[in-house]
Amino acid sequence: MYRNCASPWRWPLVLLAAYAALWIALAIEPVFRQDWLLENLIVLVALPLLVLTARRFRFSNFAYACLFVFFVFHAVGAHYTYSLVPYADWWQSLGGAPLEGRNHYDRLVHFLYGLLVTPAAVELFARYGSYPRPWQFLFPWMFMAGHSVVYELIEYAAALVFGGDLGQAYLGTQGDVWDGQKDMVLALAGTTVTLACLGAGGKLPVRR
Repeated sequence: MYRNCASPWRWPLVLLAAYAALWIALAIEPVFRQDWLLENLIVLVALPLLVLTARRFRFSNFAYACLFVFFVFHAVGAHYTYSLVPYADWWQSLGGAPLEGRNHYDRLVHFLYGLLVTPAAVELFARYGSYPRPWQFLFPWMFMAGHSVVYELIEYAAALVFGGDLGQAYLGTQGDVWDGQKDMVLALAGTTVTLACLGAGGKLPVRR
């Protein structure tokens, strides 16, 4: 599935090197160092796990590219603090109209989580099980839903433990009491879009 690189490891290594360079650059003087550390806990768990298990389970080039894009957006959010990412300023510098109201960068990344992590989830389930076609959609969808719920609970627990400015920066509700629920809905919307596209394009993998 999506494999067209002469060396099976060339593409993942290129992406890993590019991400490492970006991560190091964005680790220099983040807006809120303590929040940056909290936000990067997911990276310090997920990235070594991907590297250590790569020989046992290699995702497709497409899945690795999707994960790379997600990690890039997350790295930017961690550097600036999600609720302070100055995308409105970037947009205006390009000649766009002023963007008012809530900073929606965190909502974008939750949507991208569903959109871009789902291909890897689909391939993972295809590797370790052979299911009728409806379950090829349902199992990854449920997996992503579970991840989204757990992440929101972790965010809430961290806000309670750390409190103050750090807790609020990490939680990032910006005064919206339904922020967690909206984040989960957006993640599942991204997952649904990806599954629909993979299904429509006949790209759901078979067990290898």
